[in-house]
Amino acid sequence: MISVFGDDARSLREVAQVFELMEMAWHDCYEEITPPEAVIDDIVLCSRGTLGGLVDAAHLAVIDRRDLSLRASEIRSESLDRSA
Repeated sequence: MISVFGDDARSLREVAQVFELMEMAWHDCYEEITPPEAVIDDIVLCSRGTLGGLVDAAHLAVIDRRDLSLRASEIRSESLDRSA
């Protein structure tokens, strides 16, 4: 997470709190202890390294993980287009 959100202790604590809340919501919605690794990867990617982006992506993951996957795919496509 440091590579995405930096090494500021306050920021990392806030990131951890968002993930903690998201995991609780995930469990309530999907009856799984934690989201799959691919969902976590998509959340981090869609956050674009901001706390607000993390909140939005975590919310979207719980509401509809397919929409999160689509958003992550769009971001990956944008990155590929820029590197080509």
